[in-house]
Amino acid sequence: MKIIFMGTPDFAVPSLDKLVQSHHQVSAVVTVPDKPRGRGQKLLPSPVKKRAMELNLPILQPLKLKDPAFLQSVRDIQPDILVVVAFRILPRELYAIPPFGAVNAHASLLPKYRGAAPIHRAILQGETETGITTFQIEDKVDTGGVLLQKRIPIHPDDTTGSLYDRLKILAAECLLETLDRLETNRLKPISQNHAHATPAPKIHPDEAILDFTQSGQVLINTIRAFAPAPGARFFLRGTLIKILKARFEPASDTHPGTLIKTSKNTFAIHCRDGLLYPEEIQPEGKRAMAVADFLNGWDISSCRRVDGVD
Repeated sequence: MKIIFMGTPDFAVPSLDKLVQSHHQVSAVVTVPDKPRGRGQKLLPSPVKKRAMELNLPILQPLKLKDPAFLQSVRDIQPDILVVVAFRILPRELYAIPPFGAVNAHASLLPKYRGAAPIHRAILQGETETGITTFQIEDKVDTGGVLLQKRIPIHPDDTTGSLYDRLKILAAECLLETLDRLETNRLKPISQNHAHATPAPKIHPDEAILDFTQSGQVLINTIRAFAPAPGARFFLRGTLIKILKARFEPASDTHPGTLIKTSKNTFAIHCRDGLLYPEEIQPEGKRAMAVADFLNGWDISSCRRVDGVD
């Protein structure tokens, strides 16, 4: 099939590679315009553009997807299908051009976790399974007919970072199988059950603030969901401290927010139903470090409670 590939972050790069290596033809890549980054605010390409340049693929970077000149460029290519991975919302004027429309790869088992943050949300909710769904793009976000789903377990120690890395590989495999089966008329879309839909809205920074009046499992899920970034955090004597990895031990007679130093190299924070033991942390402005290294440079003996817990 003749493809126009659309994507932006590194999550989309394995899918681009997989399609280029297949018998399908990637005729062009559409990605966002270069953006200023870093201290010097130098214009830098998206990960997808960088990879497309390495592969010598034609690149389109429209400011607006409804721009007449861009739409004409797409018509001139005469694609069979648009393949979308972690890109923008497509207008009907665009996805109506190819005969096979547009196919998106989404990092959840739709209709669960529709929206911008399906990986974070699945871990926050304590899910034990997720996957990739390929579906036909329609006007409403993540609502189109399901073409293919592939499932993977969410391990107890998975973070958003580790799950993201596994899912981006699975997305590539799922997309290639989807295109192969569409090409030979062996795949038909199945309507989503909208009654079972759950949202996965963009993460708000306040969601990463740890509330030690919650249960240990909720806190562990929050830490996993926000690792490696933006990092679940609390405040100690006015300093923001991120917890990137922790373990939980049930206990009774707890006093949420109370700190105790349990050994030379460890400390714990009381929560609703036990003790949370940070294992990897990152103080504001510092690198990530093991908790023992943190305790070497930070005297918590005078810190009886975390900030903001009465």
